[in-house]
Amino acid sequence: MSTAPGPLVLIEPYAHRGGGHHQHTLTALATTGASLVVAPAGLNQGLGLLARSGARIAAGPDGAAARFLLAAARTAERVSAVGRRALVSRRWPRVVRRMPHQVTLLARCLTEAACLRTARRLAPRASAVVILSASEALHGLAALLGGTPHLRFVHELVTTEDLPVRWLGRLARRAEKRVVALYPTPAVRDQITAAFPALPGAVRAFAVDDGRRLTEAEGDGGRTAFAIPDEATAVCVVGGWWPYKDIATIDAALARLTAPLHVLVCGTPLDDAVLARWHRLPHVRLHTVPGPVADEILRLVYGAADAALVARHPGVGKESGLVMDAARLGVPLLVSEHDPDLTARLAGQPWVWSFPAGDAGRLAEALDKLSADTPARPGTSAPSVLDLYPAAEQAAFLTTTYTRLLTECLR
Repeated sequence: MSTAPGPLVLIEPYAHRGGGHHQHTLTALATTGASLVVAPAGLNQGLGLLARSGARIAAGPDGAAARFLLAAARTAERVSAVGRRALVSRRWPRVVRRMPHQVTLLARCLTEAACLRTARRLAPRASAVVILSASEALHGLAALLGGTPHLRFVHELVTTEDLPVRWLGRLARRAEKRVVALYPTPAVRDQITAAFPALPGAVRAFAVDDGRRLTEAEGDGGRTAFAIPDEATAVCVVGGWWPYKDIATIDAALARLTAPLHVLVCGTPLDDAVLARWHRLPHVRLHTVPGPVADEILRLVYGAADAALVARHPGVGKESGLVMDAARLGVPLLVSEHDPDLTARLAGQPWVWSFPAGDAGRLAEALDKLSADTPARPGTSAPSVLDLYPAAEQAAFLTTTYTRLLTECLR
């Protein structure tokens, strides 16, 4: 007698944060079928669609083991926060300054283990167990403490393991065979496999295509909402201004403009001093939408723009949710050539204009050119250029990969 497959378990430690790349993928996957969402710190109120999706939501630990692990994780987080404040001065040796960050790696591992314990208790026959935003370290220890094989998306290498954390990882090295790491880009794969050559893994885009391209009405609505005339030119700069984003090059390029340009800025955190400077520029008409914002508002921002602008520092190889947004929504793209693999994929695409990373002059030329010409709108084949899969296809891949992992674990 066959039994029905269990739910797809989606673990998102950062589901309580504002909407964005990770939250969009979580929601899209959760709506593909029976699913269990494990969110140890609860859900952000902006994830209303997820709450209405019918997915079962575990907004906290379930079971004594999970509660203990999460309590330990939060204690470690507090220790790390105190340590970062106390050791901020460069008078301390580098190995000492790094100690709080090592404690953060342990805290993230314990949080993941608490989520895996919750998944094991609530969905013992899961079709797949996936940590959507996983730590770059202590993979085997998370599996060992969590008691559950799992897949884990590792988005970037923020910090490496120092000796004490490496020692912990080696104690649980055998448990790494119960893990498959998924890397959104080849650059991230190369970084992680250099540090963990024995960790099983594969490259797989994290973002998914929900099939909801922008409509003409959303484009008109965006222009109306921001009072942008039909004949005017507009670009959007979406997402928080994190260190890997090259805001300085955008800043310098806007100062060189010779044609009027509406600039829509949406996200958090932002730099108020830079925004004030942009507001005073003679050719810039600035529209600021502090984030996080609901998906409906974000779609109006994209809809109002003639192109989305993405600028990153050279060598940044993590997946760009904004590039993926442009492909899935149907928005032309201005993008820096910061990642050779991404640049090669986008080469020759009529909906993409690229510029050398860090080159403010070339970016200013491209922005001025928008007043006379714009890239084509991405067609329905644009997501395939970036290996951006439909949500249902991504869910099927996760299930198949997890089944293969369980088979390997039984050998």
